[in-house]
Amino acid sequence: MSKATLRSALLALACIYSATLLAAPPSDIRHGNVTPDMIQTGSDIPGHWKQPEGNFDYVKREVMIPMRDGVKLHTVILMPKHAKNLPIILNRTPYQADGCAPNNSPHMVDAVWSGLKDFANGTFILVCQDIRGKYGSQGKYVMTRPPRGPLNPTKTDDTTDAWDTIDWLVKNLKQSNGKVGMMGSSYDGWTVVMALLHPHPALKVAVPESPMIDGWMGDDWYHYGALRQINLDYFTDQMTARGSGKSVPRENYDDYTNFLDAGSAGAYADAHGFKQLPWWNRFAAHPAYDAFWQLQALDKQVAKHPSSVPTMWLQGMWDQEDIYGAVHAWEALKKAGHGANNHLVIGPWWHSQINRDGWHMGPLKWPGNTTAQFRRNVMIPWFNHYLRDTPLKHSLPEAMIYNPVEKRWDRFREWKVASNQKLTPLYLQNRFGLGFDKPAGGSDSYVSDPAKPVPYLPRPIPAHDTDRWRTWLVHDQRFVETRPDVLSYVTPVLTKTVTIQGAPIADLYAKTTGTDGDFVVKLIDVYPGTYPSDPKMGGYELPVSMDIFRGRYRKSFSHPSPIPANEVQQYKFRLPTVNYEFKPGHRIMVQIQSTLFPLYDRNPQTYVPNILFAKPSDYRKATVTIEHGESGHSAVLLPVVESANTGR
Repeated sequence: MSKATLRSALLALACIYSATLLAAPPSDIRHGNVTPDMIQTGSDIPGHWKQPEGNFDYVKREVMIPMRDGVKLHTVILMPKHAKNLPIILNRTPYQADGCAPNNSPHMVDAVWSGLKDFANGTFILVCQDIRGKYGSQGKYVMTRPPRGPLNPTKTDDTTDAWDTIDWLVKNLKQSNGKVGMMGSSYDGWTVVMALLHPHPALKVAVPESPMIDGWMGDDWYHYGALRQINLDYFTDQMTARGSGKSVPRENYDDYTNFLDAGSAGAYADAHGFKQLPWWNRFAAHPAYDAFWQLQALDKQVAKHPSSVPTMWLQGMWDQEDIYGAVHAWEALKKAGHGANNHLVIGPWWHSQINRDGWHMGPLKWPGNTTAQFRRNVMIPWFNHYLRDTPLKHSLPEAMIYNPVEKRWDRFREWKVASNQKLTPLYLQNRFGLGFDKPAGGSDSYVSDPAKPVPYLPRPIPAHDTDRWRTWLVHDQRFVETRPDVLSYVTPVLTKTVTIQGAPIADLYAKTTGTDGDFVVKLIDVYPGTYPSDPKMGGYELPVSMDIFRGRYRKSFSHPSPIPANEVQQYKFRLPTVNYEFKPGHRIMVQIQSTLFPLYDRNPQTYVPNILFAKPSDYRKATVTIEHGESGHSAVLLPVVESANTGR
């Protein structure tokens, strides 16, 4: 027999053997050491898995807490083992309560997310809850559900849900001391403020961090009527699914191209299915500051319904998302006579950076981890004071605001609200000068072309570029200084320090050939041409405070009106609050432009009833003239103080 014939015969025998083996029932298997216990006919996933947690230093519970209307809210409780007489820290969120402890670790400090690590030290019970209609909670989700009243005819809101949650916690967590503190950032900050409108007696202390307070005036949705259109992704992220939705799909890598090609913000939204979203339809129907916005502005609400709960209003000096809310809520309470239990804190941070590391802000480096230091040295002792009655080494002043130039915290026994500031005009001058002396006369013009808007960052501007988004407010402004549609005014080199503490006010006198238009004003610190201690900062144009104003609202935020073409009008608006020193050797610059794209939607510069739905033919070039003479002395009004008044 040949080798080939032998191989064929053996192969045939092997096939017959295998077929016989496979056909045999398990009881007949006797070959190859296969026994019945090796065969699984069901699923390898057990019906219930319980992780051994004998070495865990905490207990994690998930409960459904009932609200007064029967809706149950998914709540995650993290409790140190052997907990006894511990206070509770509550966070209510639309961003998934399970995210408070994303890591499967036997150690509580390693299990929680960065914002809770300093509180996961075995001395607090940590509670996170999904708000109505999100993730594991029952009920219907409503974006920043308004307080009960004209906009919310139901019997529940985030105020009642916080009350009911706290009531359940203090009655059912026998390991607690019956005292609760609340904290949370951004939307979570909104839920803290809502809880303060009618707080449960067990709520003893609160820290709203960068809270959403007034979405039209200066937080997430608009700034003085100009739409922050890149936040449209938030609509689909938040409202297309009970859990996390998807962002708007992009045709191009560069969002500058995406939004420019789309035309109006409304056209962009319509093309991506936004008419399916009830919130968008309500939102789009109210472009002006009417009752829809005013009745859910929480700075107005807290002034009407002040609480006695000690509250720390906290935000970042360069908060790129909610730079308006905390300051204005604190000011509203102080003006209403409730400053004693309300404190303002502004750190050198981007939005919600308080919950992460704080070694630097873009190119600005600090002499330590400012956020961790603040949490450990200020926040936790402050919580402990009101939740455990422990004494404070240093009482919290009325305001505690970081000085980013001297790189230190300044403490103020009194911090003036913007309406009580003493202001010093810094005037625009001839030949693009800037100074404290009133100018003799003159004006400067530029052509604002909606087809070529000024970018807010150097292109390309990809969607979801987190690092650039977080720090765009400190980006070097030299990238636009030479554009013909950007006017840059600058002082001579300073010979002494100019210290400002408060909110600068833009005060422009301008005319335009259009019937509408936007005005962007930037207050900038120009570094010396060479800067030996940090060479890359040589000549850096650091934005200190900036904002945008939609011209149709120059007389009334609730009743817009066309701009009379070629007539000088006054545009006066507040810039974000700062504590800053312009040092000798530096210069102060003011930049003025009409677009900040694609962050804000383009003004067509032709008056239309609703800019969200402007037609392509409405977008027209306009010549904008800034006056600094007899027709109006344009200036930025600065809250200048003597250098010695640092408030330390």
